[in-house]
Amino acid sequence: MNQHSRFNLPLCLVVEEDIFTRTDEAVKQYLPEIEGKKSLVITEKFLHDLYGDIVSEIQSDYNNAEVFEVVHADFDEAVRIAKKICIDDIKVVIGFGGGRVLDVAKYASYVSKAVYICLPTNLSNDSLASPFAVLGTENGNRKTLACKIPTAILVDTTMIQKAPQIQTLGGIGDTIGKYTAVYDWSLAAKAEGKPVDDFAYSIAWMCYDSIAHFDEKNVNSISFLRTLARALVMGGLAMEIAGSSRPCSGSEHLFCHALEEYYPDIKISHGLAVALGTVGAANFQGRDDMKMLEVCRSYGLDLNPESYGIDKELFAQIWMRAASTRPDRVTILNNTELNREWLDEIYERMANN
Repeated sequence: MNQHSRFNLPLCLVVEEDIFTRTDEAVKQYLPEIEGKKSLVITEKFLHDLYGDIVSEIQSDYNNAEVFEVVHADFDEAVRIAKKICIDDIKVVIGFGGGRVLDVAKYASYVSKAVYICLPTNLSNDSLASPFAVLGTENGNRKTLACKIPTAILVDTTMIQKAPQIQTLGGIGDTIGKYTAVYDWSLAAKAEGKPVDDFAYSIAWMCYDSIAHFDEKNVNSISFLRTLARALVMGGLAMEIAGSSRPCSGSEHLFCHALEEYYPDIKISHGLAVALGTVGAANFQGRDDMKMLEVCRSYGLDLNPESYGIDKELFAQIWMRAASTRPDRVTILNNTELNREWLDEIYERMANN
């Protein structure tokens, strides 16, 4: 069998204004078999209260679908929902929310083998279309679990415009991170004697390129949000094609993982943490880290670690612990002897840019 016939790609991808008011119309030509089937909308109380009219319309469009409000975005809750889907003979799962809610919905639908329709309310990272779900486990830890990408993805740019801008900036940061991720992937492939999937590599690079070189730097414009939405979705498809997260996750993500795992009191989004890590990773790779700083500054991303409560000491500690978060993942960190002077220099460049 040709390896390129094994992909699970979305049957439907729509990025339009006000698409959430007609989701059934958008997907029925691709999924006629779900009409009239028992459905479940997975969201959270905050969003249900805020967008009750939209949720009610979605319920009506999908055979008076029941609504389940996620409380704990963890593995146990995803499995409980999967159990409910199986027992209640639910055939369609609709995830309406941000990354936490969508990962729960994605994994629950994967376990229960239900059709999954993804309706993101923000563009904070590329998990909306990835073949992985990040769920809480024990003692506040999080685990990345393999699953399937959504059957249909609908992005409502009107809805995204209403989201806090910090979430959109997170999506930019996660996309910018592909600049160093693909380099680390090539490095690992050479070290491990494995080929890089050129198609997945090209898609991931295209995602970065589409944002880094987008002419209009207005993060709230419809044209930019369409581009960002497609870049995040294509990042998920690159991971599906590669069969791993390598096209989108390298040493910059290890910095993010170390921050999330060892310093949970630091309040920063995943995407912005990845952007911080990308500057250091580019520096370790011997590439132009100023390019990263300039791109991020053009969109209004603040890459001064101090803005997030990260001083020089903590910044150095995070990088020193980064490789330990994924000891099986080869990155530039395997070939880099970090020292405090170098890390302090990077910190100063970021703080003063």
